[in-house]
Amino acid sequence: MNYIDIFLEALAAERGRSNKTLESYSCDLHHADAEIPGGLMGATNTAIQNYLSHLPDRASSIARKASAIRGFYKFLMLEKIITENPAANLELPKRTRALPKFLSVDEIELLISSAGDVKNAIRLRAMLELVYASGLRVSELCELPMSANLGDKLLIHGKGAKERIVPMHERAQHALKKWLELRGDTESKYVFPSSGKTGHITRDGFFKILKKCAVLAGIAPERVSPHVLRHSFASHLLAGGANLRAIQTMLGHEDISTTQIYTHVLPEKLRETVVEHHPLGHIGDKK
Repeated sequence: MNYIDIFLEALAAERGRSNKTLESYSCDLHHADAEIPGGLMGATNTAIQNYLSHLPDRASSIARKASAIRGFYKFLMLEKIITENPAANLELPKRTRALPKFLSVDEIELLISSAGDVKNAIRLRAMLELVYASGLRVSELCELPMSANLGDKLLIHGKGAKERIVPMHERAQHALKKWLELRGDTESKYVFPSSGKTGHITRDGFFKILKKCAVLAGIAPERVSPHVLRHSFASHLLAGGANLRAIQTMLGHEDISTTQIYTHVLPEKLRETVVEHHPLGHIGDKK
């Protein structure tokens, strides 16, 4: 019996994992099954640890593989297929996270303004405004359905089939309305339709236009990407005093620890916040 496939089927059915996640889990688990002596069903903690320690991949990739293995054995334990978990005390490698790159507010303004100099400028300006106003992932933006538009907010179907509502400021609302008026009535269910096989503008298509905008705005194109715009959204909100939990909700992060990376970007702003709002923040001022 192939317990790996049974585990993947359970992930798809019970947790609504994306096809990309399932493919990664499948690849990682089948590789481990082939490389670990005795396979995953006969593996010991030592054998698993030894397998992970000899992987040539980056620390983040090893951590992903370890996570897949740990999830697999947890499933087997819950289903009472095994009685001992060989991954119970698995030591995961420490993941080093690069600090998110972001643009300044002035650079964002230049980038959005440059949209007026390229083909399909109204559509592009609407896309840029939405990403920066709501922190959408590039896939969420490109695949945005018409049903997501709630006027002053968007209903987003994010990772793991989870829904979230994100607000739009008036400028983003105006840019979207202007594009929808130009778009007119079409049979497409997407806000940003395309004649391609996907039916909507692709990630690569948006990426290429964004690079052109960067050049027109006088910004090094290697500094600009859809994810950089998302990072800029979060970083600027935090700098403006937004609550980290609110930013987590708008970004669609499942865990607050993912959102906390932005606190490392703005240490001075956070220090000022502590000094201003902490009850003992001004104690050094007293003689």
